[in-house]
Amino acid sequence: METTRQNRIARLLQKELSDIFQKQTQAMHGVLVSVSAVRISPDLSIARVYLSIFPSDKADDLLKNISANARSVRYELGTRVRHQLRIIPELKFFIDDSLDYVEHIDELLKKSSEE
Repeated sequence: METTRQNRIARLLQKELSDIFQKQTQAMHGVLVSVSAVRISPDLSIARVYLSIFPSDKADDLLKNISANARSVRYELGTRVRHQLRIIPELKFFIDDSLDYVEHIDELLKKSSEE
């Protein structure tokens, strides 16, 4: 169970990371990266960032690129939230494939209703 402090910090990180990724992906036409969720450890040292990437066929390449540049993303995040947080958490990035999963379930339901 997450504490109120964890939830507030997670929302702050989600907002700032979304802004960072929006600015970085403006140069890449046809690519959208959004931060769907942030889960932070109880000691506030590790943040698990779940990314929703469109189009999904480029998701693996973009995730590898983002993970390779995690230090620069963390630095940028630190410059934005330095007055709110004393320690900037280590960032770990994951793909949030819940939308793809929902789409797959919808396709299966359509197939079963047609039969």
